[in-house]
Amino acid sequence: MRKTENAEKDIILSIDQSTSGTKALLFGAKGELLARKDKAHRQITNALGWVEHDPEEIYRNTISLVRDILAETGTAPERVLAVGISNQRETGAAWDETGRPVCNAVVWQCARGAAICRELEEKGRAAAVKEKTGLNLSPYFTAAKFAWILRNADGAKQLAEQGRLRFGTMDSFLLYRLTGEHKTDYSNASRTQLFNIHTLRWDKELCGWFGVPEQTLPQVCDSDSVFGRTDMEGIFPSPVPVCGVLGDSHAALFAQGCVRPGMAKVTYGTGSSVMMNTGTHCAVSERLVSSLAWSMGGTVNYVLEGNINYSGAVIDWLVRDLELIASPKEVSRIAAQVPSAQGVYLVPAFSGLGAPHWCSEARAVLCGMGRRTRRAHVVRAAEESIAYQVRDIAGAMDESGEQRLRELRADGGPTADRLLMQFQADILNVPLSVSGLEELSGAGAAYMAGISAGIYRQKELYARRKAVLYRPEMDARERETRYDGWKKAVDLVLYGAGRNLERTPAGADQNRSVR
Repeated sequence: MRKTENAEKDIILSIDQSTSGTKALLFGAKGELLARKDKAHRQITNALGWVEHDPEEIYRNTISLVRDILAETGTAPERVLAVGISNQRETGAAWDETGRPVCNAVVWQCARGAAICRELEEKGRAAAVKEKTGLNLSPYFTAAKFAWILRNADGAKQLAEQGRLRFGTMDSFLLYRLTGEHKTDYSNASRTQLFNIHTLRWDKELCGWFGVPEQTLPQVCDSDSVFGRTDMEGIFPSPVPVCGVLGDSHAALFAQGCVRPGMAKVTYGTGSSVMMNTGTHCAVSERLVSSLAWSMGGTVNYVLEGNINYSGAVIDWLVRDLELIASPKEVSRIAAQVPSAQGVYLVPAFSGLGAPHWCSEARAVLCGMGRRTRRAHVVRAAEESIAYQVRDIAGAMDESGEQRLRELRADGGPTADRLLMQFQADILNVPLSVSGLEELSGAGAAYMAGISAGIYRQKELYARRKAVLYRPEMDARERETRYDGWKKAVDLVLYGAGRNLERTPAGADQNRSVR
């Protein structure tokens, strides 16, 4: 779609469906954020460590958010030109042809598909999975979640046999409910472990290995396609195109302007994603994964990426579970009460370790405490664990042979924490450029939709980018001493999970989960 006649249709609505909640955001004619409204949804957990979301709750929240943000800002619904969607990526949903969820969505953090991955590993298929998808065989990705649903959710197998089952990530579920179309974009498809990133198609062999019928999967479209039209359950007087869809981390990469090879960003959220654009070249790394950044106008861009399971969720753990602090806002203040964590390290492997260690059996460790350890040291160790995990991934990127990391662009809620951002720059020893716009995932989807609709020009959007730059200040010896302590703490976790550290030296291939 291209904007032509109605000059008053100058608003882009972005739906950012994240792990912790859903946001509705309004962007103006120059790409500026006009308003934001968000609503949390339940985090459904059990004693086994499973994590679920209710797709119906998320959909209801989406509709109510759109209605409320338009009403509260006094924005006439007819001004909305287009809709963009960004979403938590590897969370798997299943529904029938009416859009009714078959079961709760299995969240990306949930490792319940580990046994399915072990079955494939024992059959010698891990290397082929990595070759086809760019992804290490892991329950982190969606394929094992879909397979688990087929085996365990009431009625799922029967619906699949009848051709009535639909699988997808959260963008697909929202698209289906909003437009009636069963579609997704290349960025989300590339994270399922069922999509061949070289042929750019669902892979029949992979679908067979996981036992997921190909006909249950959505049609894969360019990220700037018109995915369908929606009146948002009568909120809009006439249907509006959904013409920008991206996984949340890819959307942030796009909004950060990381559109050239070698440009990289970190998105801090419940988990974190460190991502480097490699252009039209599909880079390969033993310790990281390769994915599709997006596809625009029929041309795909690739990325190298490492994912962290627990970033902001570490702070949430301090508040909700450990009850060590009353609010996430207290973290920086309490951590600043001590000059360092004084040798205390928290490795937050609550549901395993992702890149670059790939050990789903790993469990969290808090170590290095002494008699003089105070609450502030533990809080600081929790905060610093976020930065250490980012450095692990940045180091693997440098080892990959792609362009060496010279600057890292950052976004997400934790970027408001100056102590954490300075420590991140220090421990990386590269400048950290923190975006002045907090809602980068939502912005990326809005930018994609606005470009597709003809309201935005890409170069003009990036020319307006504002950022705060943090430069490394830590002494080199201190930096490496602290990081060496972190690596020893990680070794404790891996050893406890059964990893043979003597046989797996630092820097060697650590792709496979330990049985």
